[in-house]
Amino acid sequence: MITEQTPIELRAKKSSQLSWRMRLLVGAFFAFAVVVVWVSNLFLTERFTESTRNRGELRLALYSGNLLSELRRNAIVPQLLARDPALIGALQSGDFSQSSQRLISYDDEIGAANIFMLDSDGRTVASTDRNMISTSMRSERFFIDAIRSNDTLFSAGNPDVVTPRFTWSRRMEQGDQTVGVIVVEVDLHKFQTAWAGISDAVFVTDSEGTILLATEPRWRGLQEADALEVQSVPSALTRAFQATVDWAEPPDAWLEGAAVLRLEARLPFQGWRIASFTSFASVRERVNGFLAIEIMGFAMLLTLTFYLMSRRTTGKLRMFQQESAELRALNSQLQREIAERERVEKNLKTAEQTLAQSSKLAALGEMSAAVSHELNQPLAAMKTYLAGARLLLQRKRPEEAMSSFYRIDDLIERMGAITRQLKSYARKSKETFEPIDSRVCVNAALEMMEPQLKQRQIEIKSGLPRDPAMVLADPLRLEQVLINLLRNAVDATKFTSEPRIEIVLSAGHQVTLTIRDNGEGIEDLESLFEPFYTTKEPGDGVGLGLAISSGIAADFGGRLTAHNSAEGGAVFVLHLPTLGAETSATAPAQDKS
Repeated sequence: MITEQTPIELRAKKSSQLSWRMRLLVGAFFAFAVVVVWVSNLFLTERFTESTRNRGELRLALYSGNLLSELRRNAIVPQLLARDPALIGALQSGDFSQSSQRLISYDDEIGAANIFMLDSDGRTVASTDRNMISTSMRSERFFIDAIRSNDTLFSAGNPDVVTPRFTWSRRMEQGDQTVGVIVVEVDLHKFQTAWAGISDAVFVTDSEGTILLATEPRWRGLQEADALEVQSVPSALTRAFQATVDWAEPPDAWLEGAAVLRLEARLPFQGWRIASFTSFASVRERVNGFLAIEIMGFAMLLTLTFYLMSRRTTGKLRMFQQESAELRALNSQLQREIAERERVEKNLKTAEQTLAQSSKLAALGEMSAAVSHELNQPLAAMKTYLAGARLLLQRKRPEEAMSSFYRIDDLIERMGAITRQLKSYARKSKETFEPIDSRVCVNAALEMMEPQLKQRQIEIKSGLPRDPAMVLADPLRLEQVLINLLRNAVDATKFTSEPRIEIVLSAGHQVTLTIRDNGEGIEDLESLFEPFYTTKEPGDGVGLGLAISSGIAADFGGRLTAHNSAEGGAVFVLHLPTLGAETSATAPAQDKS
């Protein structure tokens, strides 16, 4: 029995057949797109990986060449200095007054990190870094190896310390007698600092595989496997995600959960090796950029296909109408959110204005405290001079009293200058800088503090150079720094039975002023130069003297440091750039009380 199909059934059957054809077409199109993306990913990843590898090898060769150049450039220096008659004569005579200056002159031409000379007992007798003089190096490897050998020896130092030494050392002889050792320190840490500015991770190992230099400080002193374990180990989820992203060849290693390309090169120096880890991120980004364009093209074609299919059904039209209604609702919600955001921004602007006013009030309070702190010293001196003048007038000695009034007049002028100079705490300027002799400022500060020093019966030991120690600075501001340091020293020795303050001024490649007291020392060195930090009783100080002094030293191109002395008490050191010829002779210390 044959039954005829109605037109509706025929249209439904035809529509069903067309739907299956479109599904097959869409499936074939999708499979074709997947194959094209897969092949493109393999080809582009291989090409960009090779390009990244070549650039990494080129950088590694550049790093190796710079490192070898620095090592070899300094290798010949100990051999030359070990034959210097002046240095050998100083070791024999024990007179090293000119040895450090001679090493400094050599260092200016060589450019080494440091050059120092040891006597036969391993004591540092001359150095370009004067802080090392008298330091014992008897147990150091470079000293022991140099004493036992006739050649110039290299030492990599201990990689576990914060800043290991890399040195060339050679024994110094006079006839058959060993008189000392000359050591040249090579600055390899500058390369480590330069490497830190790139995206690659780089390290250098010795012949035993121990890391000597690395962009990651925690790697030094470890083997490569141990160094990589220092970083956070990637989780299983991270590895799974990386496996789906890196469709190309497997990575050489994992560093902080990321796949990296490992490159290694041998340094023709004592079996050293240099290695770097280059991230695949740049490769992945470039490949993904091309893949994104391909996928976007296929997506556009697929969207066009779906669009043509959607026009054949009324259901798609209703869906679009519904989406339009939802979009209108979202638009209304967006308008409400925009209005709410404008209201919040208006409130934020009001809050910012309030905060700006509060900042101005805080700055005004800080400046008021600074004015009060800096005027205390001249006011105290004026009080002392007025008392002396009153006593002289009572004793019918008006001529001597007039000298006190002249000093009071000078102090009034100084107070006016201080109020003008305090602007530098908020605005730095070099308009008043001039060449001055720092010895004059030291004497002026001592003269200003003379009443307090005599009242407390403090012993003053000062050592000033015979020749001028010239610097470029503002005389008044430099005196302000010295007075602050002397005043702190006076306060620090308040409970000391025999108070003593030592002042030493030296001039070389820089002017260095050292003020040492025998007080109680410094409790918190980290917060010492912060504004409003003080250990004094309320009313004795506001904690601005050292903060202002540190800022003034920075304005002069120098720095102010502090530390506790091993014998007790605090030591403040002011470093300033030297102007003009260096001075090396220092006058004998003289006592004042």
